[in-house]
Amino acid sequence: MNERDRRFDLIVFDWDGTLMDSTSLIARSLQAACRDLSLTVPTVEQANHVIGLGLAEAIHYIAPQLPLADHSRLADRYRHHYLGQDIESELFVGVPELLAELRDAGYNLAIATGKARRGLDRVLTHTGLQSLFHATRCADETFSKPHPQMLLELMDVLFVEPGRTLMIGDTTHDLQMARNAGTYALGLTQGAHPAAELAELEPLAVLSSIVELRTWLRTNN
Repeated sequence: MNERDRRFDLIVFDWDGTLMDSTSLIARSLQAACRDLSLTVPTVEQANHVIGLGLAEAIHYIAPQLPLADHSRLADRYRHHYLGQDIESELFVGVPELLAELRDAGYNLAIATGKARRGLDRVLTHTGLQSLFHATRCADETFSKPHPQMLLELMDVLFVEPGRTLMIGDTTHDLQMARNAGTYALGLTQGAHPAAELAELEPLAVLSSIVELRTWLRTNN
């Protein structure tokens, strides 16, 4: 990854389903929260679809008939189920090594996630990865994906142009955000959304693992 010849200056990662293997926990927690309130329980596919969105947007999708006044109750039940287990989720194989390699090569690294700030700080501290990132943005600080605001703010604070920025994520929300912000994107199929849906948004590539991602970055950047 030669700094002189490289294609990108900023690489932005989604978190859940991209760096951490947490999509099944999120889906189960959403289902359990709906069950607690006697709501229609979403299928795994429906729950997976909202991964990457902010919690407020996810609730609108999975419980469209729920009165707005009850959204906070559903959110609280989701947090009850998720926060009891989130630190048990593991990073995908090769994540620490990839991030360290990119950081040592001089890349700006950032996170754009549907997690709340408290949740992201919690897992960054638990995994010990916080020092590898130059900046982070969460859904409770700005607009939720696929709105481009997270990427626009990250590029602004790190002084990087869209044409020198790469977004990496496992959902169509990530890839659509990149498209809306005018950046490049890569899709990963190890998380929430299937390869065919990711491919429809025409990322530079659709890859199946962190190992494949590391090879792609070494070859194409």
